[in-house]
Amino acid sequence: MVKVMATGTFDLLHMGHIFYLKEAKKLGNKLSVVVATDSTVRKLKHEPINPEETRLNLIQELKIVNEAFLGYEKDMYKIVEEIKPDIIAIGYDQIHDEDKITKELDERSLSAKIIRLSEYKCGSDLDGTRRIIQKIISAYEFQKKMERLEGK
Repeated sequence: MVKVMATGTFDLLHMGHIFYLKEAKKLGNKLSVVVATDSTVRKLKHEPINPEETRLNLIQELKIVNEAFLGYEKDMYKIVEEIKPDIIAIGYDQIHDEDKITKELDERSLSAKIIRLSEYKCGSDLDGTRRIIQKIISAYEFQKKMERLEGK
């Protein structure tokens, strides 16, 4: 059995996430997903829209996912030691450096192949969390502008 590990924020679940997880699952038989903690999301991206427990529960509900875990704040490799994946699938836009990961795994006597997955291209402007947030902000600003014009 080949165990694949995928990681992410998964804040506003969208088709880019689903593509990433499907592509990761194709690499093996079992998909283990690590969801970033709220503090990690704040540090690397933005204030989370959904709290970590909600994001974890959403990922656990996906039938493609065999198991899901909340990551660790201080040591991102601790969960790797627990899961012991054969493959770590990295999303095309994740900031992780494959060489640094490989070096750290070697230092911990862990052996996992690192694979960076391809970008999801669907032609939609709703295939990324930041784009979804921006679309909501734009819609809100347009609504407020129309209300001012209409005297409401």
